[in-house]
Amino acid sequence: MSRGIVVLDFGGQYAHLIVNRIRRLRVFGEILPSDTEPERLKDADGIVLSGGPSSVYAPGRPPFDAAVLDMGLPLLGLCYGHQLLCLHLGGEVERGDVMEYGAAVLEVEAPEGVLKGLSEKEPIWMSHRDTVAAVPPGFRILGATADCPVAAMGDDERKIYGLQFHPEVAHTASGMQILENFVDLCGCDRTWTMESYIENSGEAVRRQIGKRKVFLLVSGGVDSTVCFLMLNRALGTDRVRGLHIDNGFMRKNETALVERLLGESGFDNLKVVDASAEFLQAVEGVADPEEKRQHIGEEFIRVRDRVLQELALDPEEWLLGQGTLYTDTIESGGTAHADVIKTHHNRVGVIEQLLAEGKVVEPLNQLYKDEVRELGEKLGLPHHLVWRHPFPGPGLAVRVLCTHGESGDETAGDAGIAAELKESAASAGGPGYDVDVLPLRSVGVQGDGRTYAHPAVVTLGSERQALLPPRSANGKSAGKQSEKEEGIDWESLEGVSTAITNSIPQINRVVIQLGPSHKLDQKLKAGYLTRDRLDLLRDADSLVMEALEVHGLMDRVTQMPTVLLPLSSDGIRESIVLRPITTDDFMTARFDRLPVDFLEDVTMRLLALQGIEAVYYDITHKPPGTVEWE
Repeated sequence: MSRGIVVLDFGGQYAHLIVNRIRRLRVFGEILPSDTEPERLKDADGIVLSGGPSSVYAPGRPPFDAAVLDMGLPLLGLCYGHQLLCLHLGGEVERGDVMEYGAAVLEVEAPEGVLKGLSEKEPIWMSHRDTVAAVPPGFRILGATADCPVAAMGDDERKIYGLQFHPEVAHTASGMQILENFVDLCGCDRTWTMESYIENSGEAVRRQIGKRKVFLLVSGGVDSTVCFLMLNRALGTDRVRGLHIDNGFMRKNETALVERLLGESGFDNLKVVDASAEFLQAVEGVADPEEKRQHIGEEFIRVRDRVLQELALDPEEWLLGQGTLYTDTIESGGTAHADVIKTHHNRVGVIEQLLAEGKVVEPLNQLYKDEVRELGEKLGLPHHLVWRHPFPGPGLAVRVLCTHGESGDETAGDAGIAAELKESAASAGGPGYDVDVLPLRSVGVQGDGRTYAHPAVVTLGSERQALLPPRSANGKSAGKQSEKEEGIDWESLEGVSTAITNSIPQINRVVIQLGPSHKLDQKLKAGYLTRDRLDLLRDADSLVMEALEVHGLMDRVTQMPTVLLPLSSDGIRESIVLRPITTDDFMTARFDRLPVDFLEDVTMRLLALQGIEAVYYDITHKPPGTVEWE
């Protein structure tokens, strides 16, 4: 078998996703550091230079041996890699005037080389600030966007191509065609399969642990469930123990459901413990998102150690098992030049130490969600377990935003948002919409880097009305004259969202107000991870999940976080954000345009909950907004 494609990693959020897509084409792929010497690459069929958060001019940019460009191998540079090719081969790169995050349209000027077979206009996915100003000698422009004159360039004779956009993400419509074109240009063998991964991964686990055993934390989601089955198959049930911890941040009745589903699927080596009191104590009075994640990750290990002691199991004999995916690793800054987007609970300090000591087993850590689901199907897991909506390890803890209130040091700047920022947001929103800035922040990912910035809220017109029409006394929407008026202008709102987040660095997320029908004068209120707030969100989340089922939308939506915000007009009630997304891999995502009848129904039900006064709807793609708000 040939070596296949080597991806040189410059810290891009999508570096491993490129390998994922290449493997879908049944081509072997591997990822190596950006400064890998040419000698190690001589057997490759082709090389991809990944994206990354740096500028090609930055003093601390990732190291790179430019001799790689003279090896005579086919080369494909993506985003940062595109700019790097340009710089080293004699072109010009400059700081862009306009940032591009999310959806764009590629005008294909030459459907040849890696763009062979593409249409004149192609939906693509951007995430960049720097841009190619002049192509190197021997190159020609293959495609452009409205804001990027060199979105694609190529030298057909040397088989070297650069793309400012990301073909590896699902939202670039012809991305797989582009990668397949590159694979064809490289002359790769197509022999890689998921069956071979199962065999190789099982062997790797047995080689890693020797005669030891694995104690796996099982949340009940698809990742940990598939990991549990993988380990059981590779080692036998007598060498694997599963531990499901009720951390107090679970969904309504979630622990009982997990115990039943896994029991029905034959997992008889699972133990369930209630540690909710310990977890709530660990985060008492904590508002900072990263600090919350750290405390929660560390508490998982403390509970695990306590259970090991209660069961008289030797921690030197029982290694820690985790269903970590590559998305968890890369977003936690798990490669040499990647930014920390958010620290996942399975990448806190104590676990990093165990990893360094070789005491953590993670058979899925090179896979993405779509591959894990394929793996689950191959292993024979029931369909309902494989396709459950994902749920984060810290659970609702990352969906309950916390603050010390307007007087808190860390939120004082949020509450007093500068008038210039509000004015800029309103200007970017365009005619017909009123735009304001919420006095809190959420996590985003822009240009492969982490942002922690404000959400903007869009309402209709100068009267600041919600986007849904008010309901009449009989429960029907009032005042509708036509089908067009009955719906929501999603195209326009998507444009507004993109315009705001691309032009204003201090804003990384945009929401619309679904209810009530009038704008509220809301301020921050103090709020932490308490049972009362968690129970309120549990009720809201359960209501939303039930509504998805009733309206037949559960299979359409990939994930539907329901988020509790400490925003209030009376200092008592709070606000809810709905965050429905569609994605294959969770590295990029689109907000879902759910039907108006669902939105009306769920908004009315949420506003009827005691403690909820407003409902918002997140209309932000990823990038620039992460799936979760924290």
